[in-house]
Amino acid sequence: MEWFLELFNFTELSGGIIALLLVSAFLAGFIDAIAGGGGLLTVPALLASGLPPHVALGTNKLAATFGSLTASYAFYKKKLFSPYFWRISLLATAIGSVLGTVMVSFLDATILNKILPFLIGFSALYTLFNPIKPSGNTQLPQKCQGLTIKKVTQGLTLGFYDGFAGPGTGAFWTVTNLALYKMNLLLSCGVARAMNFVSNICSLVAFIILGHVNFTIGLMMGILLMVGSYTGAHSAIHFGNKFIRPIFTVVVSVMAIKLAIDAWL
Repeated sequence: MEWFLELFNFTELSGGIIALLLVSAFLAGFIDAIAGGGGLLTVPALLASGLPPHVALGTNKLAATFGSLTASYAFYKKKLFSPYFWRISLLATAIGSVLGTVMVSFLDATILNKILPFLIGFSALYTLFNPIKPSGNTQLPQKCQGLTIKKVTQGLTLGFYDGFAGPGTGAFWTVTNLALYKMNLLLSCGVARAMNFVSNICSLVAFIILGHVNFTIGLMMGILLMVGSYTGAHSAIHFGNKFIRPIFTVVVSVMAIKLAIDAWL
């Protein structure tokens, strides 16, 4: 065990902290692949390990990139995401995430943290009362000028948020997909996972350039995130809307409550 800790430079971490990081990574990967919001598990765990806030965010991006890649590929393989159709969204998300990452290195996120519970709470209520189309409906939105505006605005906004803060981005993608494009929940999750991967990897590059990444911890957690994401994505694809919707609603509700407690109490 000592050689393992020395090899991966874990000598300054207790066994309990290592276990916390590994368990949170697996659970975050599973939840993120279905509903989004896995960062609400991993970021507090990274902060508990003693990492500075900016390094915790950067390290979380490294780990999250593994999980979002695994989940997005699983949805792509099942033809639940079309890169060509969403190419403008992908570009806008990439630009937004880099801008958000650069911005967070200069700004305090306290105000954003106080607003976040209300935004996620709205997402939970919308998902709870929004009628979901049958899981067999896999039609993409009709192409029009308004669609392009929606894609660019959504990509820039959510990409920026993911680069600036991160937790809850996947949930925001899913619920805004439902609202803007009237797609079913499974298709919305496929788009959310792909966009989350793009914003993660672009933000990660920016964090690396800024020197805010602990590669040892990030790679360790990334492996567990991949396992959790693989399990979660295939569970979502296999069981469909009936499986995703209650988990999504519970997750975003818990996210809203937790963030409200952290920000206001």
